[in-house]
Amino acid sequence: QLRERIRYLHYSLRTEQAYVNWVRAFIRFHGVRHPATLGSSEVEAFLSWLANERKVSVSTHRQALAALLFFYGKVLCTDLPWLQEIGRPRPSRRLPVVLTPDEVVRILGFLEGEHRLFAQLLYGTGMRISEGLQLRVKDLDFDHGTIIVREGKGSKDRALMLPESLAPSLREQLSRARAWWLKDQAEGRSGVALPDALERKYPRAGHSWPWFWVFAQHTHSTDPRSGVVRRHHMYDQTFQRAFKRAVE
Repeated sequence: QLRERIRYLHYSLRTEQAYVNWVRAFIRFHGVRHPATLGSSEVEAFLSWLANERKVSVSTHRQALAALLFFYGKVLCTDLPWLQEIGRPRPSRRLPVVLTPDEVVRILGFLEGEHRLFAQLLYGTGMRISEGLQLRVKDLDFDHGTIIVREGKGSKDRALMLPESLAPSLREQLSRARAWWLKDQAEGRSGVALPDALERKYPRAGHSWPWFWVFAQHTHSTDPRSGVVRRHHMYDQTFQRAFKRAVE
């Protein structure tokens, strides 16, 4: 029920996995009792345990609370006033770490290939990691010098300037991506994942070149939602590990 509701509301896979894990942890914490029999004291006891025993961060604490609020409000459809009375931890305000241009150049010097290009793209456009990873071939418009970010923050599309200095490297990246796409077509592989509504309306669109990933994985993996083995975009952990090594 929880997964079905999350998918119906088009929440991201990452949110789905996080919410399912938190609700499961909450139920296990209270001896596998049905959540309908639990109330505010049980929710607060769980959140207190996370903060005092597990020493989780404020953001993790807030995510756990959000998962429980969603579960009770959207899945169990319970109108419980105490849900809104539970205290919400406030994140501390910290100044962001801003790298100097020289530091950026040094870090980029330790990155190679598509990891370097991806970092340059994020730095040059201000895109988030998730937005860059989900770029499709059709989102790059070299003629007009723009990049379309689909369903970014707030589930809104927006246009960004395509850095002219990165155009040659991005074209080379598309050449590499096309080689993967042609290989998948020749082997009769499943197409790339598409937004649910689009995949139902145009089931063959995932096999078309415009919908292929700009930064595609080099291997196939199982889609956690559909169970289909297909080529996904590069994982964020892959880039983050490369970036961490460059910083160190």
